[in-house]
Amino acid sequence: MPRRSVLTLIMAVVVVVACQRTVDAAARFITVASTTSTENSGLFGYLLPLFQQATGIEARVVAVGTGQAIALAQRGDADVLFVHHKPSEEQFVAEGFGVRRFDVMYNDFVMVGPQADPAGIKGMTDTAAALAKLAAQHAPFVSRGDDSGTHKLELSLWQAAGINVATASGTWYRETGAGMGGTLNIASGMDAYTLTDRGTWISFKNRGTLTILVEGDTRLFNPYGVILVNPAKYKHIKAEDGQAFIDWLLSENGQNAIAAFRIEGQQAFFPNARKSGS
Repeated sequence: MPRRSVLTLIMAVVVVVACQRTVDAAARFITVASTTSTENSGLFGYLLPLFQQATGIEARVVAVGTGQAIALAQRGDADVLFVHHKPSEEQFVAEGFGVRRFDVMYNDFVMVGPQADPAGIKGMTDTAAALAKLAAQHAPFVSRGDDSGTHKLELSLWQAAGINVATASGTWYRETGAGMGGTLNIASGMDAYTLTDRGTWISFKNRGTLTILVEGDTRLFNPYGVILVNPAKYKHIKAEDGQAFIDWLLSENGQNAIAAFRIEGQQAFFPNARKSGS
């Protein structure tokens, strides 16, 4: 082969390898199964570019209800699980789907409803008692009904109130099967009561007559946990990059970024990482 042809071939190989490395670098990403609250609030829009800038890793989020996010991770369709229902998260780890759960941050839930408040629950701090008043008056209540962390908490509160909402489904109790934003839109249109995380509420623009009526109950505390999906169970899990995401969230930089995130000037999430895990 002529020397010029050999040089041309070598150069072509070098270009192909360089291009492939560029593609590989651009394609370095992890999949995070998470909740609608972290997405709808704008938190991920703020955090993820900071993480990518620090590590070169893109985090691609699938934002669904906590139950759906856990199901995704159980199928090995995500590298990291980042949700807010601690009992389900601990079960996920106990069953071998996750490596370890870490506390990341918390916010809280509030009950919102029409400003006129026909059920008379404004100012109550016992959420179960407030729900009992709604049920007694058949005041319209909109539930996510989607097995999300919010929905799981809501059902536990109805249970604490001694109310079986399944018997009221489709009457004064309506299930949307939608995320938090969609559920708030429906509640706003109906002048109905609903339960929402505070972060999504602060960022929600279509409030109509809705306002916060019940808050401050310790049962409304809302912790978020992050878990690496078990690479021993699913060989394709990007364990190193997934752990890098977790480590960054738990780091001083990640925790400071969470604390610095604001919606309408209000802090929406509060960092509480304990690096030893739960």
